[in-house]
Amino acid sequence: MPAPSRTDRDRIVETASALLEEGGTEAVTMQAVAQREGVQAPSLYKHVQHRRALLEAVVRSSARQLTARLERVRDDGDPRRSITAQVDELRRFAHDRPRAYALVMGAAPDLPRPTPELLSASLASLLAATTALAGSEHALDGARLVVAWANGFISMELAGALQLGGDIDVAWAWGLQRIVAALEDRPAD
Repeated sequence: MPAPSRTDRDRIVETASALLEEGGTEAVTMQAVAQREGVQAPSLYKHVQHRRALLEAVVRSSARQLTARLERVRDDGDPRRSITAQVDELRRFAHDRPRAYALVMGAAPDLPRPTPELLSASLASLLAATTALAGSEHALDGARLVVAWANGFISMELAGALQLGGDIDVAWAWGLQRIVAALEDRPAD
């Protein structure tokens, strides 16, 4: 009778995610995961084919976690509040898991990225809110504007590039308020 498995795919991905946050993508190796799990590296191959597949699993897991967090703060009663809450939650996710955030947002070339299906799922709540404000014709444009602004701000914040003084949280709230207000300005085409 074969020996019972001492780990499973979910634990492997969770361990890899922790290693990612501790040391970046370079720290996510089959050997490091195996060592942390207390197993031999070859036993991981029953669950994950290779390192890239492991990183892909981390990206999928992180994207799903982000989507769940965005769904939890969604406000179907007020699209302005919904956008603000979701973008604030995106920022919290980035601060909680900066390296996973970078992978999910595709900031790291040559590394796995979320599939279009995962990106679509994570954007669904925001898209519903931008549709309510900007109309269906410009809903995707509005969602892209919000995400691009937020990602730029967050990326600069995480990199320590916002060094000119002032309160970063105040700047964030001011900018987000302006972006949301701009979505309601429906210019003539």
